[in-house]
Amino acid sequence: MKQILKVLLLMLVTGSAGFAFLYSGIYPMGADSPHTSLTYWALETLREHSIERASRTLVLPDLSSPDLILAGGADYNEMCSACHLEPGKRGSDMSAGLYPQPPNLTIPPFLHRVDDNSERTSNLAREQFWVIKHGIKASGMPAWGKTHDDQRIWAMVAFLQQLPRLDSAQYQILTARGNTEEAHH
Repeated sequence: MKQILKVLLLMLVTGSAGFAFLYSGIYPMGADSPHTSLTYWALETLREHSIERASRTLVLPDLSSPDLILAGGADYNEMCSACHLEPGKRGSDMSAGLYPQPPNLTIPPFLHRVDDNSERTSNLAREQFWVIKHGIKASGMPAWGKTHDDQRIWAMVAFLQQLPRLDSAQYQILTARGNTEEAHH
């Protein structure tokens, strides 16, 4: 019985300390002040595993379709490049001001965090689709699925598969939106 009381007391003290911390306002929430290493690790681990689990069952379309890549390029340029950059750019005012900093999608994905193999590439494409569609809470990444259908999101993913291979001139060609396309968006 004494052990149970000790455990309950410990839970009460820990819970009270947690509530005191939450309501104290002492944790810095500004995007210009990084998280503690423990907080950062916990958030990164939660995000990575959540996205991996949620995207696991998505069915990949043929991401090599030139029409899909072209359609995704224009959207990437208009909606994503301010944060995730263009070939040849190392940063932007937008990307510098975000915390955590958005990944530079112009570099190969394996330089971000993964090995370069076909299974991992497929998983990465599924994860990219999920992130574009649903966004990421408290990161600045919007949920484009509220305004874009799945086909349009897969087009952005198709473009992302090509982006690390593009130079600035190729990027400009693949991201130009024709006048007839502008009327449809």
